[in-house]
Amino acid sequence: MTRSLDTGPDGAPPTAPYDAIADGYAELNATSLLNEYYNRPALVELAGDVAGRRILDVGCGSGPILADLRDRGATVTGVDASAGMLDQARARLGAGADLRVADLAEPLPFDDDTFDDVIASQVLHYLKDWGPALAELHRVLKPGGRLIVSEEHPTAVFLADRLSGGDREYFGIHERTEQWTLAGRTAELTFWDRPLHAMTDAFAAAGFRIATISEPAPAPDAFDRFPEVGRRESGRFLAFLLFVLVAEPPR
Repeated sequence: MTRSLDTGPDGAPPTAPYDAIADGYAELNATSLLNEYYNRPALVELAGDVAGRRILDVGCGSGPILADLRDRGATVTGVDASAGMLDQARARLGAGADLRVADLAEPLPFDDDTFDDVIASQVLHYLKDWGPALAELHRVLKPGGRLIVSEEHPTAVFLADRLSGGDREYFGIHERTEQWTLAGRTAELTFWDRPLHAMTDAFAAAGFRIATISEPAPAPDAFDRFPEVGRRESGRFLAFLLFVLVAEPPR
């Protein structure tokens, strides 16, 4: 959930869009089908055994993935453009948690080769150009370290556009703006949708090797918790696309 910060009025400190809806988004994130019962467990499972690893979560939001990874023995750091979301993360993780305001569109406040893993969950789609951000993530990863990415499945995004009456083509990078109202407060959010080949091209250009591509299923109890979704025989539906990327040493 990092993107360029907006300038506050009358020279006030800049704010991020999620500051306006931090409380409501944290509450939604903790109970929703797509977040709590799908994306988070799928990503944590893909990360595997993280005991003893130092992990950075960029766009960490209210910190649910950080909490899971810490419970599994990792040393965790979180950054987000929204100070309001980091307040939610501190309430979850404790005052001593390593949480910092930082924007993925800007250089990160870490030395080279600092982290064993970086988590980028539902964050890259806030950026039109992935190149500089991926270069920064490669820089802060140790050689051979992992970048674990979760994004909306581009086919699901394309189908949703068509079902809503849109005629946007699948290929190319497209801007999408939404207004979210949560707990009585509203924020305007901008997303940049891209096809699979644009994702993989950006990963390769930044020096990452694709180790895994995953189209995961929701958690086993997702359909019991949300019976209105309708149980699928396969136990899955199309929503997210996950990657494990390995930071190759510079040539």
